[in-house]
Amino acid sequence: MVEFEIPDIDYTRYSNRQLVAIPLAILGLALVILLGNFLITGTSPVSLGMAFTGGTELRIETADTQPQIERAFDADIESIAPIRSEANEYIVTFPPSDADPQQQAQAAGYEVISSQERAASFGQDTQRQAFMGIGVAFLGMALLVFGLFRTFIPSIAVVASAFSDIVIPVALMSLFDIPLTLGTVAALLMLIGYSVDSDLLLNNHVLRRRGGFYESTYRAMRTGVTMTLTSIAAMVAMTITASFLAIDLLPSVGLILVFGLVADLMNTYLLNVSLLRYYKYEAVAQ
Repeated sequence: MVEFEIPDIDYTRYSNRQLVAIPLAILGLALVILLGNFLITGTSPVSLGMAFTGGTELRIETADTQPQIERAFDADIESIAPIRSEANEYIVTFPPSDADPQQQAQAAGYEVISSQERAASFGQDTQRQAFMGIGVAFLGMALLVFGLFRTFIPSIAVVASAFSDIVIPVALMSLFDIPLTLGTVAALLMLIGYSVDSDLLLNNHVLRRRGGFYESTYRAMRTGVTMTLTSIAAMVAMTITASFLAIDLLPSVGLILVFGLVADLMNTYLLNVSLLRYYKYEAVAQ
């Protein structure tokens, strides 16, 4: 494993309110972004990919520019994404309609490399199943955490951190217009696992191992921060490589994981630490 120099943070200099203020403020901002986008679009806080909306996806080869491609089709175009600039290849996505985009592409003289269609009703079913999968995974994680610790504050610290680790990347997806696809849903499910792993590591060191609160926290940080930074470095490398090689799905997945892992560092070692310190020194004493 890559070794990172983990600086010791003097938590005694900050009150619990000061520690919790930053993660809660960023979580609140993320919720405002998602709510605002939902009110603007009236459909979803993030843009949905074709797997959830239905439609047609064409991969074409042409020397035309993107504005020229838009004018070549009578049907509405949802997105145009260059795949291989040296080969003049594009993925053009269309929402569900009665028009035949493939026929129009051939009439415009474009070479259709591949075509994929998905019915709107099937996309809605997939959307419900994906959201249900995330909800069930999160609920299962919460029940497992409460079963492990059987005390409210340490358990809610893990659940709150995991919730924030999901909401913040979704808000950034909304800002950067990264669509929700089956691949990005898988990335969000992975973030639940990453979040719980780092938070359980911290809670176990503080609650179940010998040593004072700060000694246990620093011991957990040395392992947890190293693990997370290593994962971030791997995801950054994957994102850059996948973007350079024009691999469609992996750049979005890598970005979401980087967003979530950075948020996890903040939530674990600010939000979770503040709640655990409150539990150790104030809640137990009452």
